[in-house]
Amino acid sequence: MYFSTSFVAILAAASTAKAFQFSEVAAAASDIKRSRASCPAVWSDISTTLTAQFLADGQCTDAARAAIRGAFHDCFNGACDGSLILADECSNSENNGLAQLCGQLGSLATQKSVGVADLIQFAAAHAIKTCPGGPTVPVKVGRKDSSTANALGVLPSAGISGADAVKLFASKGFSAIDLAALIGAHTASRQFSTGSPSGASQDSTPGQWDNKYYSETQSGTAPFTFQSDKNIAKNLLTTIPFKSFAASKSAWDIAFVPAMVKMSMIGVDSHGLVDCTSALPGGSSKRDIRGTSVWDRLRL
Repeated sequence: MYFSTSFVAILAAASTAKAFQFSEVAAAASDIKRSRASCPAVWSDISTTLTAQFLADGQCTDAARAAIRGAFHDCFNGACDGSLILADECSNSENNGLAQLCGQLGSLATQKSVGVADLIQFAAAHAIKTCPGGPTVPVKVGRKDSSTANALGVLPSAGISGADAVKLFASKGFSAIDLAALIGAHTASRQFSTGSPSGASQDSTPGQWDNKYYSETQSGTAPFTFQSDKNIAKNLLTTIPFKSFAASKSAWDIAFVPAMVKMSMIGVDSHGLVDCTSALPGGSSKRDIRGTSVWDRLRL
């Protein structure tokens, strides 16, 4: 099926504008929430600890990459409840490569007397922000921890088809645009568990949060690409946002932030949660969004 450039531009601009509006509303709601309860000081202490682990020589580290992946793996197969660590889901084959992260975060949660589920999500938001160019993803604390393991086989496989990926994410409440935005976290990814070469990155700048993942996945020039990512890049429902994000990092960031927030709240009762975005490096998602040009958000 053929899409004209103007048609692609209209759809991409509409979806980006919608994401931008959502981000503005979320930021306003976050400000209201923050005025009601302040973030406990311990999270600023944790932030200092994580920065030392997540940043080296001006680049985000393997520990940061693991933290981003860990947040998704804790949430997507059931709920963001800390079971990745508390129920030893880290020992499952689908979580290969996360054992060190689980040990470190589990120990840190005990040391600082904070919730494991909260720490997993805070660490992911911190890692994203620590990567040069990473946006601020608002993060709240107050989740309930669980030591009951979630189901196996829910996480998408490395070879899932584009259509099945869209269907799987839709079952969790995510749109095709959300899927295309979230998969972009592979910009800071290295693979150690599927095929070879071990440690290969999924774009040419794995220490930075940029949109080269999208252009290099499309062109086939990335050092390594999962078959699932190739499938998503070509799927009818995700290829348009994929192209939009390849052309504009700002458009990607604006779509990614609300999608990541949504993911971090899977199965979570939002009542009584406290906003701890202020404890992240930089700490202001509103600043990130308003600092981008409108043209860059909408251009192709």
